[in-house]
Amino acid sequence: MKPALLSRYYVVCQDKAESLREAGLRECQDRTKRSSQCLPPTPVAHSWKCNTSEHKVLAVSVCPQSLPYFAAKFSLSVTDASRRLSGFLKSLGVHYVFDTTIAADFSILESQREFVRRYHQHSEGEPALPMLTSACPGWVRYAERVLGHPVTPHLCTAKSPQQIMGSLVKDYFARRQNLSPDKIFHVVVAPCYDKKLEALRDDFPSALRSSRGADCVLTSGEIVQIMEQSDVSVKDAAVDTLFGDCKEEEVRRHGGASSDGCLVHVFRHAAKELFNEDVGEVTYRTLRNKDFQEVTLEKNGEVLLRFAAAYGFRNIQNVILKLKKGKSPYHFVEVLACAGGCLNGRGQAQTEDGRADKALLRQMEGIYADVPVRAPEASARVQELYQEWLDGADSPRVQEALHTAYQGPGHPANSRDIKW
Repeated sequence: MKPALLSRYYVVCQDKAESLREAGLRECQDRTKRSSQCLPPTPVAHSWKCNTSEHKVLAVSVCPQSLPYFAAKFSLSVTDASRRLSGFLKSLGVHYVFDTTIAADFSILESQREFVRRYHQHSEGEPALPMLTSACPGWVRYAERVLGHPVTPHLCTAKSPQQIMGSLVKDYFARRQNLSPDKIFHVVVAPCYDKKLEALRDDFPSALRSSRGADCVLTSGEIVQIMEQSDVSVKDAAVDTLFGDCKEEEVRRHGGASSDGCLVHVFRHAAKELFNEDVGEVTYRTLRNKDFQEVTLEKNGEVLLRFAAAYGFRNIQNVILKLKKGKSPYHFVEVLACAGGCLNGRGQAQTEDGRADKALLRQMEGIYADVPVRAPEASARVQELYQEWLDGADSPRVQEALHTAYQGPGHPANSRDIKW
């Protein structure tokens, strides 16, 4: 490995980008320079060298919805694409490459518990339902900045996988490595630009107040651009685990067709916990369009649970309109800002002129569907972490580490926030 590569990582910025992308990239670049004493970019190359004396460890966490994009681009299986990406990042000086699926496990499990609690608390006078998912930062920011009350009380308080991964890396992993959180520079690879803005949220555990969970977010498309512009010789490398062992974990996903599958897992859990019904295959019924679907649990002609998936702002507006009128028929809605779900994030499934690449998206959906599914309850690692990291699933530490609160439109925006 060339010594010059040990201290290098890149942030790519393209001209003529839409305002959301520009804001996210600008914040990422500014924080990178503040945290790492990086040199300003030259007119020729969109790259910086990082002074690693400021950070002992450089870690990268990759979202599972990014892997099908890399697999399609490299013409590899998801597992091989994951190893190729890991090898490339490590050739640039990254010390650890993680998979964020374990963080999504936590987010889904906490969402399941919260839904059951809300179901029992719900009443016409104090409606706790429908519960709206909160893993999509574009949707959450819109809800906070524009909608406010009465919508924000319906947002699930479980943190997103990116937020939880930040806590895992900067708290749990840092302590295992005997490092303070600020000695780890944590980069997240994600399918959409809104994840850059999510990294700005100031709601991390008290132990991490001086250090953000994610120091920088790069989209999958930006990583591919970096790879295409690089002349680094790459050897495949195993993806690391937070536990420090050498055993590489199998690439897996949750039950959703193009997202983390929160709806599927919460639906099955609620059916069992509330009605003692075991649900196998979850059947979706398409409503207005393919991005607005419904799932119901029925018994003796009575609808016990009614869930919906609403992707894209056109469908979101319909859900919100009914909620505001007090006429929402749903107990739970999985909300995603991107039509087509997370695989269709604008940070990866785009043509060079910024349009949705439908052929690429179909290929990615096929690749993602072939990844083995594992329910979050089946993860022995997660159960270990509940005990070792959080002192049990019912500990006060769970609320601090895995849950958040939401702001309203009157809350002062971050200096680099988007004006919705």
